Amino acid sequence: MKFPAPVTLDWLAELLEAEIMGDKDMQATGINEIHRVEAGDLVFVDHPKYYNKCLNSAANFIIIDSRDVEVPQGKALLVVKEPFEAYLKIVRHFRPFQPADKSISDSAVIGEGTVIMPNVFIGHHVTIGRNSIIHPNVSILDYSVIGDNVIIQAGTVIGSDAFYYNTKKNRELWYKKMLSCGNVVIEDDVEIGAGCNIDRGVTSETRIGKGSRLDNMVHIAHDVVVGKNCLFAAQVAIAGGTTIEDGVVLWGQVGVSKTLTIGANAVVLAQSGVGVDVAPGKVIWGSPSDDALTKKRELVWVKRIPELWKKVMDTK
Repeated sequence: MKFPAPVTLDWLAELLEAEIMGDKDMQATGINEIHRVEAGDLVFVDHPKYYNKCLNSAANFIIIDSRDVEVPQGKALLVVKEPFEAYLKIVRHFRPFQPADKSISDSAVIGEGTVIMPNVFIGHHVTIGRNSIIHPNVSILDYSVIGDNVIIQAGTVIGSDAFYYNTKKNRELWYKKMLSCGNVVIEDDVEIGAGCNIDRGVTSETRIGKGSRLDNMVHIAHDVVVGKNCLFAAQVAIAGGTTIEDGVVLWGQVGVSKTLTIGANAVVLAQSGVGVDVAPGKVIWGSPSDDALTKKRELVWVKRIPELWKKVMDTK
C-alpha cells in the first residue's frame, strides 16, 4: 500500500510510540510485506528468524521489536514492543474501514459503455473501464481496478479480504487477522465465471493478466499474480503469493500451494495437487504432481501390482 503522500519518521514514531534507530531524515512512501517491498517502504518483523531478511530487503524502514541489531546503511528502524500491532495501526490510519451506504459508491468510477446489471455491489474507490459487463449479484469491493472489455459472471466476489493471520500460541486467540490494505487488478479482456472469488493483496495487489479466462468456482488467493492469456477450469484454487506466468492452463479441480511459480505455457491436468515450482512448458499431473507421462506409467504399474503379486505367490 502506498501512502497518499510521503510521511516523516518522526510522524510515524509518534503514531506508533516507537524509538527511531538509524537515518531519521528519510520519508516513508508505503508499507508492504517482505516479498513485495520496494525502496521507500516500511516492513514489519516480529521474529528473530526473519530479522536478517527484513534488514537486507529493499525496504528502507523496518518496524522491529529488538534494539540488538545493527542498522544497515540507508535504513532506519522503528522499535516497538509489538510490530504486528504497529502494522495494524498504520493500516487502520491510512485505510480505515468505510461502511457502505449504497449499492454503488459515489467514489466509484465506471467507464463509458460498461453495463452494470441489477443487484451488483461496487465499493469505495473502485475503477471499472469501458465496455465491461458486470452480471447480477457480483460484489466488487474497495479499491479494486477492473479494465476494459471485462466480463464478470453472476455471484463472483472481487477484492475480499486475504485469508491471512498472524499466529502466536502464547495468546488466547492464536490467529489474529492481518488487515488487508491491498487490492485486486483485473486487466483488459479478462472473463471471469460465476461464483468465483479473488482475494485482495494483503499490502500489495492480486493481479489477473490480460486475456485470461476463469471458469466457474475458481478461487484466487491474496497476492497471486496471473499472467496473460491463462485458462483456468472450474474449481481451481491457487494459494497466496503464487505466480502464474503467461499462457498457463490449469484444468478442473487443480490445487496450487502457496508462493510457487508455474512457468509460462505449462499445463496442469485435472485434479492435480501442485506443491513445487513448475518449469515452463511442462505438462504435469497427479497429487503430488509430476511429469504427466511419468505419472501415467506409474499408474499402469500400480494397476499391475495384483497380477505381479499373484505370479510371485504362484512360484512359491
